[in-house]
Amino acid sequence: MIVLPMHGFANSKMNPAGRLTAISPVDGRYANKTERLSEIASEYGLLKHRLRVEVAWFKHLSESTEIPEAAPLSSSAGAFLDGIVQDFDIDEAQAIKEIEAQTNHDIKAVEYYLRDKLDSHEELRDQVGFIHFACTSEDINSTAYSLMLDEIRIQVLAPGIGGIASKLKALAHELADLPMLSRTHGQPASPTTLGKEFANVHARLQGQLDHFNAVQLLAKMNGASGNYNAHRAAYPDVDWEALTAGFAENLGLNLNRFTTQIEPHDCIAEYCDALRRTNTILIDLCRDAWAYISIGYFAQKMIENEVGSSTMPHKINPIDFENAEGNFGVANALLSHFSSKLPISRWQRDLSDSTVLRNLGVAAAHCEIGYRSLLRGLGKLEVDEHRVREDLDSNLEVLTEAIQTIMRKHRIDGAYEKLKELSRGRSLDARKIEDFIRSLELPEDEKARLLSLAPASYTGLASKLAGDA
Repeated sequence: MIVLPMHGFANSKMNPAGRLTAISPVDGRYANKTERLSEIASEYGLLKHRLRVEVAWFKHLSESTEIPEAAPLSSSAGAFLDGIVQDFDIDEAQAIKEIEAQTNHDIKAVEYYLRDKLDSHEELRDQVGFIHFACTSEDINSTAYSLMLDEIRIQVLAPGIGGIASKLKALAHELADLPMLSRTHGQPASPTTLGKEFANVHARLQGQLDHFNAVQLLAKMNGASGNYNAHRAAYPDVDWEALTAGFAENLGLNLNRFTTQIEPHDCIAEYCDALRRTNTILIDLCRDAWAYISIGYFAQKMIENEVGSSTMPHKINPIDFENAEGNFGVANALLSHFSSKLPISRWQRDLSDSTVLRNLGVAAAHCEIGYRSLLRGLGKLEVDEHRVREDLDSNLEVLTEAIQTIMRKHRIDGAYEKLKELSRGRSLDARKIEDFIRSLELPEDEKARLLSLAPASYTGLASKLAGDA
């Protein structure tokens, strides 16, 4: 992330010493994994989004025929305004911070910065009164945060989640037909296929990704306490609701018509909750992958020069899944706080949301680190088919479900109880199962079908379902 100290800027991405002295690991140890977020969610990124909103509002007013005093812009004036946003860099951000040091108000500093810019343009200097026109700080700030969150979603989070979903789908198809012992309560259970297990996670993840992408982010542009008071005082005949709705739409947002001085952040809470549910699914995946590695279903590709233990040379630890799980946990702790805190404000507004909102990028960074680690871990998995089949073949008792179900079909009394007596807490071999089946009063074709059944073939529709992922 980009660090903005009191005197000057230090980009921790470019400065190795900055990484070593960073307090947050997302700016230090993991800085090379969160580079895309630096331009979006840092203090620099927030300033740029605020500037974008201020310029867009100024231009929107100038385009309205209902506000004649806000003169239409020439092409050169429009290009000048666009250039202010497009050419914004660290030095320009520092100029705003220097103004803020005098005003002790971050949004007013952006306004004054923009006024100074327009004062240098002959056509625009007479229009400076329409910078921040009828706005309260939160009109700019909440809209900027919505733009920031949308950009984070489009450029970082959704692609990260989507990359994992694509990998899970590929694994589901590749391993659709590999039979595997299920475990419920940690005990042997009716078989599935390894591909179906990946398909299950893919379906859950894709569903939450769809929810996350569907969250509508909102803009507030209705003044100090949300009622267009100043707008109406200046231009009583303007349809301000329509004009501000058009402004929001131009930014790719929806207008929230009902606010206090602040946009109530319900949409941010919804965004965070959808992201938190997504991460919870991935924590579940990390833990299952870790467990399957531990029992030998998966080996991990060796990386030359990588060390698994400082004292045990043989080890290849499942560090990618562990790293991902840890980062998802930190992200979810933050996301949970955001969704429970941000929608709450004392009366029309208080400032307790300000410092919380500044941590949105931190949560996104931990998500990004987790997505990268998990995808890398999935890419290193190598299935040990022999181990998977061996485990399945050594648990013949899973066939008792099929046997007792056929017995029920033919109205044999006590089907479940008879199989329970035969198998509960006991290890069965093929001979015991065969003897039991032959003792049943069943049609010969049913007996033959049961005798031909093996754990590897007792997988129901698992292969089809995995292929449908």
